[in-house]
Amino acid sequence: MDLIVQGLGGAFAKLAALDPDVIDAAIASLVVSGAATILAVLTGVPLGALIGLARFRGRRLLLSLVNTGMGLPPVVVGLFVVVLLWRSGPLGDLNWYCTRQGMVIAQFLLAAPTVVGITAIGLQNQDPLLRMQLLSLGASRWQAAALLVRESRLLVLGAVIVGFGAVISEVGASQMVGCNVKGDTRVLTTAIALETSKGEFGSAFALGFILLAVIFAVTAYITYTQQRRPHLG
Repeated sequence: MDLIVQGLGGAFAKLAALDPDVIDAAIASLVVSGAATILAVLTGVPLGALIGLARFRGRRLLLSLVNTGMGLPPVVVGLFVVVLLWRSGPLGDLNWYCTRQGMVIAQFLLAAPTVVGITAIGLQNQDPLLRMQLLSLGASRWQAAALLVRESRLLVLGAVIVGFGAVISEVGASQMVGCNVKGDTRVLTTAIALETSKGEFGSAFALGFILLAVIFAVTAYITYTQQRRPHLG
């Protein structure tokens, strides 16, 4: 209990003093996880809409793969990305191993299935008559899909929250792909793991509280956006 109290005090102290290591790790966490989440939304929402609305051969298999992807172990994803980015790997020429770009790829692979899956579920739950009505009024298939996504925005934003929370709090893939380089690829989770391995539990708790604060601030903003009622008139 003393370590927890000490960690909470240490978190306030580090923030008040603008500890450069903490600030660098927090910024790296937001940049990497934010970029991965944005990419997951840009690709996952259209794919989720396709799976949720279209009927095609192999759709159930694709949906099963997406649902499986929601539970991908971060260390397995990290291993896969490391092999791709390794010097002799297929993408070795990019020199993205031990970089933030490589971490974004790994976290994107973790976040995308969640966005795709929840978007597909949200659109599947829409009344089929609504889509037929939109098409009968002259909307194209893409316009109808866009309107249905808008109607499912609460679930879509929920997917963003879940995806962002999953990637900013994971440590395995980030450690393996980013190499935990101080001032560059060291994020809050890998910093916590490092402090714990050194037995510096007070510092680890302090970083943990800061990570929780960052997650709360971001998810609170998205939740506010999600729950905000549109202005009438």
